Amino acid sequence: MDEIKATMSQRLRRLGIALAIIACGVALRLGGYEIGLPYFLVKYGGSTLWGGMVFFLFAALLPRQPLGRLALLSIIAAALIEFTRLYHTPWLDEFRLTLAGALLLGRIFSWWNIVAYGLGIALSAFFEARHLTRSKVSPD
Repeated sequence: MDEIKATMSQRLRRLGIALAIIACGVALRLGGYEIGLPYFLVKYGGSTLWGGMVFFLFAALLPRQPLGRLALLSIIAAALIEFTRLYHTPWLDEFRLTLAGALLLGRIFSWWNIVAYGLGIALSAFFEARHLTRSKVSPD
């Protein structure tokens, strides 16, 4: 029973982190330019956050998987979604013009986005590994 509670707690923590990353990404995209942040930071900062969000969503869905496998699944999913930007249909292009479509799928394919996703995934896996190591060492 304690293992089930621990797994559920871990899932909720990871889902909470993913939601916090989503909030940060939306705030960055909607307000980054208004507060004077440079284009590079808004564009690729958002993509880096998006990669982290993908990692934590996979981590919440698959809490018993090793972090390396979660990172690999995350980069594959992120790259596949990036490659969908090369596919165009009227309904998909129409969806991409909405805020939700732009945030979820993006509009233009870029190899640099995949690099930014990889950075976000790697940083997320690093901090999650660090958290897991510290939580095993310190008493609850």
